[in-house]
Amino acid sequence: MQQKAYKYRVYPTEEQRTFFAKCFGCCRKIWNLMLADRNQYYKDTGKSLYPQPAQYKKAYPYLKEADSLALSNVQKQQNKAIKDHIENPKAFGVPKFKAKKRCKNSYTTNNQKGTVALVENGIKLPKVGVIRAVLHRMPEEGWTIKSATVSQNRDGSYYISVLCEKDAEDP
Repeated sequence: MQQKAYKYRVYPTEEQRTFFAKCFGCCRKIWNLMLADRNQYYKDTGKSLYPQPAQYKKAYPYLKEADSLALSNVQKQQNKAIKDHIENPKAFGVPKFKAKKRCKNSYTTNNQKGTVALVENGIKLPKVGVIRAVLHRMPEEGWTIKSATVSQNRDGSYYISVLCEKDAEDP
């Protein structure tokens, strides 16, 4: 498998910016809730816990407004962070809680049957619709979109990084 990423500057509407802010906050909240539960469970029992993002939606109903794939990607990222720390504690520190002021605003969503697509005047994402973007280059023929990561810089500008994948050809 070959992978290639394309980063595009996007210009969301006010409604889309609000959705992005909610997604960033919900991803941060899920990370912190799962990490707190894991830490407490490990202190109590000495065993690992693998919480699911869906189990927090009853206590925090606003999590339903965010992209569910973004929340499940947070779970995958946290699992990887803990696994990396266990395998090599000198290289990878203990996963820390996320704070609004010091962490990057971003979330990743997966492409499921065309939910993420590059259209003529922007990028289509689930629950958001088409976001106006500068598409300065396009993936070549044969590349499929796997995921998209929405991020916001400190200056308020938004970017979407689109990850594409292609089956490796025999040399």
